[in-house]
Amino acid sequence: MRDIDRAIDFSFIYDEVKDLYCENIGRPSIDPVVLFKIVLIQYTFGIRSMRQTIKDIDVNVAPGNVHDSVMFITM
Repeated sequence: MRDIDRAIDFSFIYDEVKDLYCENIGRPSIDPVVLFKIVLIQYTFGIRSMRQTIKDIDVNVAPGNVHDSVMFITM
């Protein structure tokens, strides 16, 4: 996952979705780049459920357990 993050500049996503997000109405949203990376991890690892993907990410964020996928998400 780190190789993917080095190879792709995900900042283009902000331009693609800028008209879909409102800065001053409603609750704060999930960062669109983070959301995209979560779905990419789900696809890459063949995880069928978004809930399971989030659970796996939560487990891998545990202190002392650094996982490439989690590092990829937060970069």
